[in-house]
Amino acid sequence: MTEQKKILFICGSMNITTQMHQIAQALPEYAHHFTPFYADGFLALLNRLKLLEFTIIGDKRSSQSLHYLESQNLTVDYGGEQHDYDLILMCTDLVLQKNIRDKKRIVVQEGITDPERFAFRLVKTFKFLPRWFAGTSANAISDSYDFYCVASEGYRDLFIRKGATPEKMRVTGIPNFDNCKRYYENDFPHTGYVLVCTSDLREKFRYENRKKFIEEAVQIADGRQLIFKLHPNENFDRATREINRWAPSALVYSSGSAEEMIANCDVLITSFSSTVYVGLALDKTVYSSLPMEELKALKPWQNGCAAELIADVCREVLEGNPQTTAERSSKGVQHSE
Repeated sequence: MTEQKKILFICGSMNITTQMHQIAQALPEYAHHFTPFYADGFLALLNRLKLLEFTIIGDKRSSQSLHYLESQNLTVDYGGEQHDYDLILMCTDLVLQKNIRDKKRIVVQEGITDPERFAFRLVKTFKFLPRWFAGTSANAISDSYDFYCVASEGYRDLFIRKGATPEKMRVTGIPNFDNCKRYYENDFPHTGYVLVCTSDLREKFRYENRKKFIEEAVQIADGRQLIFKLHPNENFDRATREINRWAPSALVYSSGSAEEMIANCDVLITSFSSTVYVGLALDKTVYSSLPMEELKALKPWQNGCAAELIADVCREVLEGNPQTTAERSSKGVQHSE
């Protein structure tokens, strides 16, 4: 009897972890093993010193991911040390762990990517700098993967412009953003409000004028109910104090489904968050710090089958049986233009 081929799913944030789980469910013929995100070398040292808590390597995100995996009775192989894997699925190519460098690898886009700031130009110019130095703006440019599954044609074009190999880009959509209409089915108790989804810019040591951001949200709300959904990586106590000070009538949620809250709102305000794509997909009035036309061009496919399309890419790598462009397109014809 032929032994099942083994796939290691490297998780991270809860968004990444749940997307990896959905992809695994679309690959029932293979053996699945999962791990929270991990690092080696210099990054492992920084993590031991508690200097990476603002990233998916840190203990906070790692613990959340591990709790989810265990609650779903999934097989955990922390650090991918127990088996010789046939395929690795990961959410980023910014970090390449030593024990998977000789493996077949597929990267699945998590969500929104950082704007191209000075650090990105440094990484592009000085190849000895680690890509993680530029944050997610440097995603896809390493060429250290077999395929990169992206959210939309807009992201495919963006990554190619940055330097990604065109033949390695596969437009599949991404599972948590491919069917946003499903979020209308929820039991969130409020409707018709102005929702603010905050970011964790400050936790990543980037500047944000939170007072100005809150005051602008109050102005946009113009007397309507204002609700804040805090980013899961934020300092909740600090963020809540600031909202209570500058928007005292607002409601504040540090947990719950941001997507379901977006489904029930009239207006969505974001600074820098992947949730902006949910608002756009649901035709909400959206405010963002990023250019709206650019966001609309990058909006993820609404095809309802991203996990299945990514699973087909996995089979292509594992079995050497590629789908034709027409076959791939036939599964994604429902996406939004």
